Amino acid sequence: MGALDAVQVLRAAERAAVAWKNGGGITRQVAVSPPESAIADFDWRVSIAEIAAAGPFSLFPGIDRSMAVLDGRLRLSIDGRPPLALSRESAAVSFPGEVPVFAQPLGSAVTDLNVMTRRGLCSATLTRRAADASTVLAGGAGTRLVVARAALTVHSGALAIALESLDAIVAEGDTLRIEASGAAGAAFDLIEIHFR
Repeated sequence: MGALDAVQVLRAAERAAVAWKNGGGITRQVAVSPPESAIADFDWRVSIAEIAAAGPFSLFPGIDRSMAVLDGRLRLSIDGRPPLALSRESAAVSFPGEVPVFAQPLGSAVTDLNVMTRRGLCSATLTRRAADASTVLAGGAGTRLVVARAALTVHSGALAIALESLDAIVAEGDTLRIEASGAAGAAFDLIEIHFR
């Protein structure tokens, strides 16, 4: 991870894989605040998981969660809601961390993006974005993460940061311009985190 002024660059190739206790998949942490905090004491956490087998999600009381599928197809059963069939084209899904959730890959393994925030302290929105050429994200309060779903370039002031698929940046308040690097367009997931 490198720091360029107020922008941190988080390379997918540098993330360590951690196996789930139930053996159903692995997780790679993208970013966490405060830095080096553990599951019990983070304010917010962003990770990418690979779901290899059907099984329940871990429970996280007091945590709000959002997730979006990056690759594959997933049947998601959230207690008290109708089952969902999710793919990389689906909108993000949000749910409380203490609610039972069961995930079943439909076909091959599924890769998903996960956002967790400590309820009452901060909140997050996860939106799927795409632009054929470029798009501008106006500056503002809070922390923003851009997770690339295709090769793209992020411009922040005089900086031009090339990202490959699943690379990410963290920015604090800067105006960002996202520019496509290829025919796939500038596909990315935008996470906006605000403290209460």
